[in-house]
Amino acid sequence: MSAQGEISLLELQEIIRDGVESAAPDKLWVKAEIASVQARGNGHCYLELAQSEDGRLIAKARAVIWKSVWFALRRYFAEATGSELAAGMQILARVQANYSELYGLTLVIDELEPQFTLGAAELEKRKTVEKLEKEGLLEKQQRLSLPDIPYALAVISAADAAGYGDFCRHLEDNEYGFKFRVDLFPATMQGETAPESIVDALQSVEAAGEYDAVLILRGGGSRLDLACFDDYGLAFAVANCSVPVFTAIGHDRDHSVADMVAFEAVKTPTALADLFIDNVAAEDERISSYSTRLRLSISNKISAMEAAVTLLEQRIKAADPRSILTRGYSLVTDADGVVVNAASALRKGQRIRILFGDGTLDAEIL
Repeated sequence: MSAQGEISLLELQEIIRDGVESAAPDKLWVKAEIASVQARGNGHCYLELAQSEDGRLIAKARAVIWKSVWFALRRYFAEATGSELAAGMQILARVQANYSELYGLTLVIDELEPQFTLGAAELEKRKTVEKLEKEGLLEKQQRLSLPDIPYALAVISAADAAGYGDFCRHLEDNEYGFKFRVDLFPATMQGETAPESIVDALQSVEAAGEYDAVLILRGGGSRLDLACFDDYGLAFAVANCSVPVFTAIGHDRDHSVADMVAFEAVKTPTALADLFIDNVAAEDERISSYSTRLRLSISNKISAMEAAVTLLEQRIKAADPRSILTRGYSLVTDADGVVVNAASALRKGQRIRILFGDGTLDAEIL
């Protein structure tokens, strides 16, 4: 039995299409987050856009950048931001609403505003820093202490990263011949999965409980490539790590949130290698200075003792009667060799001996 006023699916879709095209006849600038993006072999780029509120998805739509504009638009966006379009990015796109009876609503993108994407990332970074500051986490790592001679180093990096290779070579070839233990904990260092991957690696390091420091190595990239290091969850994990965390994840112009909460941040992996080499060299010099001071102290003590012995010898020598006799004095003893100190102690006929510096003389008291 047919309901009165029934229409076909196609008719319904045509009504919706007319409504959509009437409601949004012109191109509009729309801000949204990229939920997914895929450049196909046919030359077109397909995206899913989304909007969330309080962690809840409240809107989503399909979008497409046709082949005719995708190549130029992709290059323009990459040159302006240093990154390709990727999931998780906030974008401002000029769209034309298109409704197809077969495919439904699709937003056709023909323009992007790169500065909006950069600004959105910077705004999110600022909010993350403010939250960490309120929670007292920005300075938490600074309350930790590094061993005087850090030896066991846990490195979080991509295994094939050039920066990781540079770090290892620089550390191993140090001019002092210092030896370090370096263990790699592989992680994804770019993209939306990077924060979770790095956090997992941090947890593995802590579970091992045998490292003096954790080193997070990335070695540069565009602002958006490094945006994963502004992630709140990653920064939270770094701040709460029980081992001092060192970062080397950007160039001079970059300073991520992970850098801010770390025990110490440098700009390149080789600079981080230098930091540990210099640290051990300073400790080695300090220990060497103690050795030098100890040798000097012992030497001074021995010299003082030798001087005291020399002085004693001089005093003993000066008190030796033979030394006195050489200065023109004489010494009188009785026949038994007892020193005679006064003339009244002598009697007539007593035999005495007079000692001079150059000999002795036997005599008799008359």
